[in-house]
Amino acid sequence: MAESAATILASGEAIAARRRFRVLRKLLHHRSFMVGFIIVLLMVIAALCAPLTGVDPNAMRVRMRFRPPQETWWFGTDQFGRDLFTRVLYGAQLSLWIGLSVAVLSGVVGAAIGVLSAQYRKLDSLLMRIMDALMAAPAILLAIGLGAALGPQTHSVIIALAVAYIPRTARIVRASALVTRELEFIEAARVSGASNMRIMFKHLLPNATGPLLVQSTFVFAYAILAEAALSFLGIGPPPPAPSWGNIIAEGRQFAVQAWWIMLFPGFAISLAALGMNLLGDGLRDVLDPRLKVES
Repeated sequence: MAESAATILASGEAIAARRRFRVLRKLLHHRSFMVGFIIVLLMVIAALCAPLTGVDPNAMRVRMRFRPPQETWWFGTDQFGRDLFTRVLYGAQLSLWIGLSVAVLSGVVGAAIGVLSAQYRKLDSLLMRIMDALMAAPAILLAIGLGAALGPQTHSVIIALAVAYIPRTARIVRASALVTRELEFIEAARVSGASNMRIMFKHLLPNATGPLLVQSTFVFAYAILAEAALSFLGIGPPPPAPSWGNIIAEGRQFAVQAWWIMLFPGFAISLAALGMNLLGDGLRDVLDPRLKVES
């Protein structure tokens, strides 16, 4: 019996390895995924290359204030004469960092809650009721409330947005893990003496990776948009450290006379959200067997 269980378990692992190879090959041939990947990659490179401009993003040149986009100032200057191109590049570092941190934090905590709920029936009701309570309020309103309570700091924004998106991630992982735990190779793992922790992190969680990755890309995009909304309300990362959100917030009172202050960071936010959504769409198309994969 133990030998048969071990054979089934080994067969399941071999099938999973072949499936991962096929998924990677399909992703490389998926147009939406590749376009999104290129957009995000270029934005990350631009953020990392910000110091190469040699310009201090907080350096004020009052005599150069409100200069429109031109050869010297590619994106123009703001109300303090600061180079907007440099500030948008440095803002990419902070905004992308917030998006990544929220995606990772909500993914890790949500995945842990999801697999715990799927594996332990006694915990399931308690954890899911807590998640339901958090989901009762719109994510952005919950983030605004937490952000206002924690104060306008970068870590406060990350925590507030992560808490707002953890319930959705937990629900998605739990649904996937509940399906997986009823499969034959999970029963074989139990028969072979695998502990609950091994089953959760060796089998349930890896098989929920697909939905988790898709959700994380959307959370990344939502976090960038939500950071801009929080900054616009004055509870985002505090100036003078530039983020796309607080650049727009600072420029809103000059929207008529200096439209470029809001235009370029707004375009950057839209481009980042588009890239992450295309990534997520590509992952969803490939990882969801019910959808036709684009070739």
